Amino acid sequence: MTGLVYKILRPAEWSAAQETGAFTGSRDDARDGFIHLSAAHQVRAVCGRHFHGENDLVLLAVEAATFGPALKWEASHKGEAFPHLYGGLSLALVSSVDEIRRGADGRLIFPSEIP
Repeated sequence: MTGLVYKILRPAEWSAAQETGAFTGSRDDARDGFIHLSAAHQVRAVCGRHFHGENDLVLLAVEAATFGPALKWEASHKGEAFPHLYGGLSLALVSSVDEIRRGADGRLIFPSEIP
């Protein structure tokens, strides 16, 4: 599949990735054996489900094709296909880095490409 895929990072995860030049996964990613990614239309729901109440999140965008066979689209427990990266995410592959921040009303504000 082509197009962008996204990874939501917590501030400490983003800092660690910047130090090493790669993101090797969160605790959840390590537990599951792959890095959980999202398509654009999945980002809001993933953020609400797994990052509820958190602030200062970072959103990485990467062209899916750059991962080659390391990226697999696999069904979640609810049957929706999500992109899973089997390997590390080199920051050299990242197309854009954006903040997911809260507005004055407390609601999350996403970059314009996230529907």
